[in-house]
Amino acid sequence: MTGQLARFLVVGASNTAITLASYALLVAAGVPAVAASVAAFAAGAANGFRLNRAWTFRSRRGGARTVARYVAVLALGLGLNALGVALAVGVLGLPRHAGELAALPPVTATTFVLVRWWVFGAGRGGTAARRAAVPPPR
Repeated sequence: MTGQLARFLVVGASNTAITLASYALLVAAGVPAVAASVAAFAAGAANGFRLNRAWTFRSRRGGARTVARYVAVLALGLGLNALGVALAVGVLGLPRHAGELAALPPVTATTFVLVRWWVFGAGRGGTAARRAAVPPPR
């Protein structure tokens, strides 16, 4: 699981880079900021789905149901992050950047567990569990 978490973090960093680069290109091309942000986020999310499925969790799961679950986890992560920042800044009085940094670890941990277990099935009953349950041939 440690290797999966490390790969998940690398994928997250690549998602961020793709999102920021896409946003910059779209804004430079004259796309309004909000539309550019939505499109850039979608580009980063698509990268995350593809890399997490193939590399992080090595899952065979695909299709609309898996994509819907992935989008649901992203939406939950976004909501949890907003709540965490609101609490850190509004209640604890942390500076804005510190509030974001405080919110990231629990949100990352939550989304990792949900993507691993619920989206790509690497948890109980998923492909990794089935592989572990069947001993390799001798």
